Amino acid sequence: MSLLISDDVMPRTEDPRQFGRVAVLLGGDSVEREISLLSGGAVLAALRRRGVDAHAFDPRERPIGEIATGFDRAWIALHGPGGEDGLMQGALEWLGVPYTGSGVLASALTMDKLKTKLVAAGVGCAVPPFALLEKEADFERALAALGLPMMVKPASQGSSVGITKVKDAADLPRAFAAARAIESLVFAEAFVGGGEYTVALLQDRALPSIRIEPATEFYDYEAKYFRDDTVYRCPSGLDAGEEADLAAAALAAFRATGCQGWGRADFMRDARDGRFTFIEINTTPGMTDHSLVPMAARRAGLDFADLAWQVLETSFARRRK
Repeated sequence: MSLLISDDVMPRTEDPRQFGRVAVLLGGDSVEREISLLSGGAVLAALRRRGVDAHAFDPRERPIGEIATGFDRAWIALHGPGGEDGLMQGALEWLGVPYTGSGVLASALTMDKLKTKLVAAGVGCAVPPFALLEKEADFERALAALGLPMMVKPASQGSSVGITKVKDAADLPRAFAAARAIESLVFAEAFVGGGEYTVALLQDRALPSIRIEPATEFYDYEAKYFRDDTVYRCPSGLDAGEEADLAAAALAAFRATGCQGWGRADFMRDARDGRFTFIEINTTPGMTDHSLVPMAARRAGLDFADLAWQVLETSFARRRK
């Protein structure tokens, strides 16, 4: 069995029975398991409040093949490798189970921040200068090319896992080791000093942008999910023209990478010229009480249950062949 992708306008429904039995995929075995359990639990509760026959499905605890016979579609709330990188999407394609969000290729591509930057740059999105770090001999080259401060990142992790802001050259080896401990592909990126913005995308439209003002050095894992002193501004303070420009840049990056359904694009605004600089795309953003997509949705008039419902509708883009 396989899936067909529809290019038609996204089908909508007001009847929860049209979704059938829904598996909310949560947990998994990535380093973001804890956050996935929170996201998936919130989505599960919201769908049930709207009358959807939804059930938790943790692929670390159950064989994924069980989903083919017991469920009609899947709401993917898995974060990180194994859930957000095309592997789960490929398994569901093979099993013939419609699922939410982006497909195999887009999920795999956007999980790799380096390749995503190259594609986004190809459609005209501004990206920060960056350099691949494979060994210590690359440090001097990166410092000369990028300057300080710089961000050192593992290429294929979400939730800012393994990311370090380096302000002193003496700290670069430690930052490299921290990223390399998580995965082998590591890069450095010039730090763009200015406002941090994010744009949620839902069913081919941009939701209101959010400006993020972390109390920490940058918007790290703790700031994203557990700290209460991060400031979120929605509306973000942009004028109408700037908001439209940022939305257009987010949609351009989303479409260029083949993303579908829903997601989030992150930007920094250069303090020198006001230009928005593309950072990355998240194809399965967090859905916790600290998360950004629910915040933008509220500003657009959608409560959490409305958002979870509309994300589930994106699974209608795929149907059993």
